[in-house]
Amino acid sequence: MNDIRSVYIHIPFCRQICHYCDFVKFFYNEQSATAYLKALIQEINVSLPGTNHKMKTIYIGGGTPTALNMEQLKTLLRFLNKKFDIIGCDEFSIEVNPGDIDEEKTRLLKHYGINRISFGVQVMDDVMLEKLGRVHRVKDVYDTVHLLKKHHFSNISLDLIYALPHQSVEQFRTSLQDALSFGLPHYSTYALQIEPKTVFYQKHKKGQLHRPAEEDEVTMYEILQSTMKSKGIKQYEISNFAVPGFESKHNLTYWSNNYYYGFGAGAHGYLPGERMTNIRPLPAYVKQALENGRPVLKVDDISMKERIEEEMFLGLRKIKGIDKVHFQNRFGFKVKELYEKEIDELIHTGLLQENETTIKLTDRGLLLGNRVFEKFLLDKNYKQLVKTTKL
Repeated sequence: MNDIRSVYIHIPFCRQICHYCDFVKFFYNEQSATAYLKALIQEINVSLPGTNHKMKTIYIGGGTPTALNMEQLKTLLRFLNKKFDIIGCDEFSIEVNPGDIDEEKTRLLKHYGINRISFGVQVMDDVMLEKLGRVHRVKDVYDTVHLLKKHHFSNISLDLIYALPHQSVEQFRTSLQDALSFGLPHYSTYALQIEPKTVFYQKHKKGQLHRPAEEDEVTMYEILQSTMKSKGIKQYEISNFAVPGFESKHNLTYWSNNYYYGFGAGAHGYLPGERMTNIRPLPAYVKQALENGRPVLKVDDISMKERIEEEMFLGLRKIKGIDKVHFQNRFGFKVKELYEKEIDELIHTGLLQENETTIKLTDRGLLLGNRVFEKFLLDKNYKQLVKTTKL
């Protein structure tokens, strides 16, 4: 599997559970976290025996990875430095929450080769932070940015959420301007999604969650786009903006439909011909990982049909869109041999645009991405075209 050059590592612990979050997460407990790390290390060792594996990107996500205490964080990072060639790794990222790290943890991240910070801010408003179930406050954001810059972290990404309950267009504009005042090179900005098994979902079902009107959400997105453009921060994906050269290499692995390992409770991996999903519950994950290093819940075979569909859904999320030559090289036929009717229809309705080399979303298409993506679901008739093409 020497064509797999990215790895995702999930740390599921949080000091507080946010009201909107549906990721695999558990309240931090020192004993549970120590057992989890032992199991995680066992899983990685079984999948990747040996040391010094070469990766282009490593991403430690959560949960909140920095919820681990110093010794636990050191154990994890020391192990990863032996397991992977960190010096040769283009991008080594970790997720951090404001107020979650101090001088000691920041020095530790630097020492072990972390070179990108993904920073979960969500909104620059104390009242809204409290309603989201966040522990940090705006002051913590300023303090943490100062701390990271002091220790010479230059590749910092800040996450924002918009279309929050009771959030006005002007409140979003102010939050965005405050976040941009840090002068960071990358911003990820998402509209709030109401996910099952969250506090917000329960409130939504009871009619207690009052989201902004759809036209206000559209206005917020348009403000986001125009403001980023005015600051020289280029949109490169539906929800992601970067100073050129600071795009997330790891996330581009996902959007380019490339392979990656996924380790940890509930983690997903994408390997040639199959997608793997790990066990989610913490005790069950730990037990299975320690037993045989294979805490896998299920393995789904990825058919050619699914691979083509994902190529379209994911590729069109990128602002540069689908590269026609790349598509043909990957699948053995031209994209318009399969999707000519759908592409022409979407161009006619102003959601797609096409030139000699690419097919991509228009500005209107960016607002209505899901409407575009569903057009690329394949029916059984596709088989005639691809029957001779191998994965």
